[in-house]
Amino acid sequence: MIYKIGICDDEDTILSHLESIVNKWAKDNDINIKLETFSSAEAFLFAYEEDKSFNILLLDIEMPGMKGVDLAERIRKDNKSIQIVFITGYMDYIAQGYDVDALHYLIKPVDEKKLFEVLDKACDRVSVSEKVLFIESGGEMVQVPIHTITYAEVDKNYITIHTTKGDFSKKQPLSELEGELGEAFFRAGRSFIVNLSFVKRTSRAEVELKDGTLVPLSRGRYEAINEAIIKYF
Repeated sequence: MIYKIGICDDEDTILSHLESIVNKWAKDNDINIKLETFSSAEAFLFAYEEDKSFNILLLDIEMPGMKGVDLAERIRKDNKSIQIVFITGYMDYIAQGYDVDALHYLIKPVDEKKLFEVLDKACDRVSVSEKVLFIESGGEMVQVPIHTITYAEVDKNYITIHTTKGDFSKKQPLSELEGELGEAFFRAGRSFIVNLSFVKRTSRAEVELKDGTLVPLSRGRYEAINEAIIKYF
């Protein structure tokens, strides 16, 4: 696979520094990349509207003109799979980064080892975002991208899989589905699995998703889900 990576920063020295680290990471790990750099959010957006195949974006938050957070919000309107990593000298934007599902924050000056770790994690997420479930629906086989699944619930022998594109049902044990979904998903209880990427809030009784859905959380799972969220993000 070739990973398409964008770097967007208005400071030439930082842009060059990040470009050098990313190229070194790719060479050291024998990973094929296509790397493009941009000096403004507007420049990236222009290129992105022509080609939305970017897998990873290293994005400065504070830039003249369009801010990094504003660009991320534009991208997230139709792209949930691109891995956005904020590059910043400020910690004031963490809440906004959460709103646009930023993978990570890196503080300037960016440490090479830390960026390597984040790029590794981003590649793992990209691989997950490309995985699909095959579900028979309406007499045909439908491919459901795993990253679009918000949660799943079981009723007797059937699972309802809720996604950002609609709901699907299939006959399958929930434990078997759990094994197919990967580390982004958490078993909230006997009957529910939630996608950690869509979790907005947790309490001892329930999990609130970003669309407002409330999923029951089994007794004793509160600490476990919070640990899973910290580990995942």
